[in-house]
Amino acid sequence: MGEQPKHFPRTSARLGWDDDAIYAIFSVNDRYVRAVCENHQESVCCDSCVELFFAPGMDVSKGYFNLEINCGGTMLLHFQTIPRKDGVALTDEALSQVAVNRTLPKIVDPEIDEPLTWCIEYRVPYDILLPYLEFEMPREGTQWRANLYKCGDHTSHPHWLTWSPVNRPKPDFHAPEGFGILTFAEAG
Repeated sequence: MGEQPKHFPRTSARLGWDDDAIYAIFSVNDRYVRAVCENHQESVCCDSCVELFFAPGMDVSKGYFNLEINCGGTMLLHFQTIPRKDGVALTDEALSQVAVNRTLPKIVDPEIDEPLTWCIEYRVPYDILLPYLEFEMPREGTQWRANLYKCGDHTSHPHWLTWSPVNRPKPDFHAPEGFGILTFAEAG
């Protein structure tokens, strides 16, 4: 999105699901890593961050969730129907139900400029999403629209990377028209 960044950290993600929650694991081969946001719902995208934006179903006009987590495990979780205009922050009680594991400390300052691999994994219960948007529980064959991102807006080497291409001249992850398709399947 925009110009090719000089720093292009190799990022992989794995998503899972069960009857109660969705799961994500991100592994990032990175440099120039920092995390200074201490409180949930702060602008964690300015830190070394991974993000999952998703619409439970195929109709993104009903709204989507943006879940952003920095390398220290601090998160921002909002629901939006109009990108960047009507975001609603999920409650502290809802955020407390998102289980997060991380490999780095909560605060990474000063920035680590040596190569390293960091990981974030989390579990998001469907129950915390339903007050914002009604949707069918996933089952084999269910499809959702989503995009995955890696960014570091205020690191010494800013970058904005996407899984599903976003055709915008400047970085902007709030682009539901660029969401790809996730198809739920049984492990096998």
